[in-house]
Amino acid sequence: MSDQDQGKLERRDLLKLGSAAAVGALAASVAPAAVRPNTVPAALPSNPVTPTAMPTRNLGRTGFRVGIFSLGGQAAIEKPDNEAAAIPLVERALDLGVNYIDTSARYGGEQRWSERYIGQVMKRRRREAFLASKTHDRTRDGSLALLERSLELLQTDHLDLWQIHNLGKPEQVEEIFKPGGAMEALVRARDEKIVRFVGITGHADPDVLLEAARRFPFDTVLLALNAADPHHLPFGEKLLPFAVEKEMGIIGMKIPSRGRLLASWTPPPPDPQRPSPWPLQPGTLSMREAMRYVLSLPVSTVIVGCDTIAQLEEDVQIARAFTPLSEAQMAELAKRAQPVHQQALFFRRWEGQAVR
Repeated sequence: MSDQDQGKLERRDLLKLGSAAAVGALAASVAPAAVRPNTVPAALPSNPVTPTAMPTRNLGRTGFRVGIFSLGGQAAIEKPDNEAAAIPLVERALDLGVNYIDTSARYGGEQRWSERYIGQVMKRRRREAFLASKTHDRTRDGSLALLERSLELLQTDHLDLWQIHNLGKPEQVEEIFKPGGAMEALVRARDEKIVRFVGITGHADPDVLLEAARRFPFDTVLLALNAADPHHLPFGEKLLPFAVEKEMGIIGMKIPSRGRLLASWTPPPPDPQRPSPWPLQPGTLSMREAMRYVLSLPVSTVIVGCDTIAQLEEDVQIARAFTPLSEAQMAELAKRAQPVHQQALFFRRWEGQAVR
């Protein structure tokens, strides 16, 4: 058996052994930690195009310089049987200098289309992208199983960032930190050098993420931020300053709120099976205004899912030409977002509405 095959077996065995009893068996059956294969490369990923393509910022204390626009793994990249559109999007993003790609075990349903499509590109261009995925399972064993499949679909032997997906309720924090919870999976995967960094994500309630971040020194936080943020459960009020103080990498998402914040958005026809809890109307901002608002906050980067290469190219151009807004300009955009703040914050916790 080759050294490479042996390393793969050790990683696979590690991820499948989750119970307390398995820990002892693992320690007795593999080589000491000092001589185990170091799965995570010493060097961080590097896209040679990024420095001239757009401004870059520190991803917190990770040591990685990230382009201020990053590619989200939803929109076209999570649709079933959409390879003809999804794979060229990922390829073009790297060509344009994007050096951070976000996905999740949950994107694209049970088939995990997002990870599948991204993996088709990563098998050839892994060194160009800081690759992030997530576990939505709240247990150690379930999360380790998701990680194993993520690595297979993404066609890589390591992740640069592995995150807890969508913490929205206080009881979820308790669940991941209890014995046998998902935090044990994150710590083990990091310590065994299967993942480089660990983080948390969420968009429903800032206090939930604050509580998780106070309990553990996560490397990153992926949080929902847009110009409507000040109008309901603002993430920018306490969570964002806390993340800055702790030198976390801060990744902004829901920038255009899946289009709902944009003046170009056409509301869908009413659905009698799932009626909207509030009236829907076109948004009030342009994509340029929506991105400039969030990029004027102390974030490391923003991730946006794209439906077309034209959208991707527009977003990269906005990032390339970015200049920060003044406080007065920020306040004006927030004021303009107020009439549509409910639809633009549909992912937040609302009284009488389930956390999505």
